[in-house]
Amino acid sequence: MNQYSKLYSDNIDALGHRQKALEAFEQREQKLDPAFEPETYAVNLRRLKLPVDASQSFKCAVPAVSTAPALIVNDIFQPPKRLPEGVTFMSLRAAAELHPELIPTSIRPQEEITAESALNDLLWTDGALIRIGRNVKLERPLQLVNILAAPMDLMTLRRIIIIAETGSEAAILLCDHTQDSEHNYLVNELIEVTLEQGARLSLDRVEESSPLTIRRSEMHVNLSADARFSSTSALLFCGDSNSKILVNLPAPGAEARINGMVIASGTQTPGFHTRINHQGEHTSSNQTFKFVADGQSHCSFDGLIKVMESARFTEAFQTNHNLLASPDARMHAEPALEIYCDDVKCSHGATTGQLDDSALFYMRSRGIPEDEARRMLMEAFLADVIASVNIESLRDRLRHLVQRRFSAIGSGNDSCATCSALTQENQ
Repeated sequence: MNQYSKLYSDNIDALGHRQKALEAFEQREQKLDPAFEPETYAVNLRRLKLPVDASQSFKCAVPAVSTAPALIVNDIFQPPKRLPEGVTFMSLRAAAELHPELIPTSIRPQEEITAESALNDLLWTDGALIRIGRNVKLERPLQLVNILAAPMDLMTLRRIIIIAETGSEAAILLCDHTQDSEHNYLVNELIEVTLEQGARLSLDRVEESSPLTIRRSEMHVNLSADARFSSTSALLFCGDSNSKILVNLPAPGAEARINGMVIASGTQTPGFHTRINHQGEHTSSNQTFKFVADGQSHCSFDGLIKVMESARFTEAFQTNHNLLASPDARMHAEPALEIYCDDVKCSHGATTGQLDDSALFYMRSRGIPEDEARRMLMEAFLADVIASVNIESLRDRLRHLVQRRFSAIGSGNDSCATCSALTQENQ
């Protein structure tokens, strides 16, 4: 695994001195995900401009979401054309060079630094810095579209830092899209989110990756007193995708709502890992994750709620419901609770089953074809997760995307037929 240490040494003039990151990575590299073992991926550490037509990623017949969009094409940031007052939305690399005072220290505790995030510390080339100013309340969401498109197999290492200052309110949409299905892509993504006192932030995510894309994402969230964070992740198309969401609630009144939905088919292997750490009194969290597994897909969910001795009067709930739409599909679910104090309300649970035969029979007896009845039941299964999305136009768009996704499965087309759509107004 020392190819990454050598890669850093060979490109130190482009990356800058990161000795502490090198030492931290070398301490953990033996635990690196096996997906990072092959040496077949190119890594664009010198930021060479690859021939990419980003407009090819915006051809979609679903309703558009009105946003202020920016792009990260492979690992190079392209800023939005218009930006609300009081908002910083820029290249993380440029911010590190021109405005280092805007970039906070990492919010990851030492014990939560994984080998993958240590690799990101060592080799990241660009990403985005989003800062919502004090008491700024955005009327329109911000959007960051991550596009993979290259003439060769490529590994990208991107970092996204989001700060919502005291009293601010904002909605952010993150989209991941693979433009082609011919090349292999490996994504190492690290997201750090900080909410200051009383801030309100919704962060919704949509992934539509190709079957040849391997994606490893970590999102670390830290909430101050009375801050409220909500996030809904919709994984519609993927190859091998695994997302970790770690939320710390150290201050009184902090609240987190984490939701996710996955539609898997073919041989896809999607997974979510969540950990909610309650440390302050009167904190609350609620998680709902739903998976629809078809074909020979293998899905996984493991979630931990941890309530420390100092977190009296915590309310924390977690549910995971899974639907196996094929006899060859597999689901691994592992919800967990660790509670170290009294005066709390906590629960967790997971269910895995198949489509209701009686409901199918009832719908077919009313003249609805079996394929359509199955699709309608699967769409209804995900309805409450879609309803948790805070951006109204995105909720409408997701309903269309889900319909198209299930229609594609029913027709035997397991490729990504939808993508992130931006109107001419947005651009």
